[in-house]
Amino acid sequence: MKNILYTAALLGLFIIPISCKKEKEELKKEMKPMMMSNMETVSIKKSNPKVELKLPGELVPDQETALFAKVQSYVKKINVDIGSHVSAGQVLMILEAPEIQSQAASAKAKWQAQEAIYASTKSSYERMYRANETRGAIARDALDQMTARKLSDEAQLNAARSAYRELQDINRYLVIRAPFSGVITERNVDPGAYVGPMGGTPLMVIQNTSKLRLSLSVPEANVAYLNVGDTIAFRINAIPGKNFKARISRKSGSLDLKLRSEKIEADFINHSRELKSFMIAESSIPLQNSEATFFIPRSSLVESNMGIYVIKKENGKARFIPVKKGRVLNDSIEIFGDLSEGDQILKKGSEEILEGSLIK
Repeated sequence: MKNILYTAALLGLFIIPISCKKEKEELKKEMKPMMMSNMETVSIKKSNPKVELKLPGELVPDQETALFAKVQSYVKKINVDIGSHVSAGQVLMILEAPEIQSQAASAKAKWQAQEAIYASTKSSYERMYRANETRGAIARDALDQMTARKLSDEAQLNAARSAYRELQDINRYLVIRAPFSGVITERNVDPGAYVGPMGGTPLMVIQNTSKLRLSLSVPEANVAYLNVGDTIAFRINAIPGKNFKARISRKSGSLDLKLRSEKIEADFINHSRELKSFMIAESSIPLQNSEATFFIPRSSLVESNMGIYVIKKENGKARFIPVKKGRVLNDSIEIFGDLSEGDQILKKGSEEILEGSLIK
């Protein structure tokens, strides 16, 4: 029994090194092609392609205003309805407020009465002033009192005139006019309805849809490539098969804190009125730099806790080159960093590759 155990132990000592050696050789065979593919390098060169940036957008009216009542009143007459095309200054609705009209009539009567009083006082003052030209004819105190009375009556006349004109201005608010040419998109009241300056639902909403604004939010990395005057092509899902073009007319000049993007607006002249307000648009914007830059495979870019970098082959060793990202083109990405044309970088970068390690 002891001989059998001794023989088994000797065989185990020979078998273990042989199996370990085989496993190491198999592991090397498996790792060798993997390391070779990871160490493949590409030569970089500059180019300046047009990169299509696709962004969702929204069509908004060039002008839109909600109309409210300025004073408490009743709807007397409505001249338009939803879909009516109106011109600037056109009467849309007439309101009625009997109290204001009676107050205006009373204020006018007070103005006219005060005007008569002032005319009499002014006439007396002028006669006294002419009589004062004769030395000693009019006492100085009497002339001062008449002058003060004239100024007081004049002030009361101005106050009465202002009160009447204020009521007249309020009375003009009872006529609702179109602030600009456009189309009525909402009408929320009927004749006889009581309305007032309490906010909430407007009487009407008017929009200028002859010109629409294509509103887009452009990511921070792309704002430098867009300028006022550039053309944007877009499509509408509700109208398949048609392409439209708009011209950038304004940029916000600031980034949104949450989205980190800049708002731009492109004007579209809606001659046919085929497009409607608040339609969703799919825009395509060609982005091209003013000079050639480096585009590398996306797999070459390494993003880790150490930052964003590419691995350059320098004297047969790996060297990390910090870069900044730019535009994205299919499987390539634009980068900016301390690189020159002809430099060799790893086609497949990885965090596992250490700086200074040999590249075969």
